[in-house]
Amino acid sequence: MPKLKTNRAAAKRFKRTAKGGFKRSHSHLRHILTKKSSKRKRNLRGTTTVFGTDVAGLRRLLPYS
Repeated sequence: MPKLKTNRAAAKRFKRTAKGGFKRSHSHLRHILTKKSSKRKRNLRGTTTVFGTDVAGLRRLLPYS
């Protein structure tokens, strides 16, 4: 049985949590920030968890995480 390859794009964007989920950063915080309110930009900071239905697909992309 050959080794499985990790999807490098996904490995850079997602980290595994202790309970088996995945955490990710928010999008929409790179450019065109002048039209976004301070509250909206503040709420986009930090990380959040990946939605449950997407976890199975991420496990396939990141087999050794």
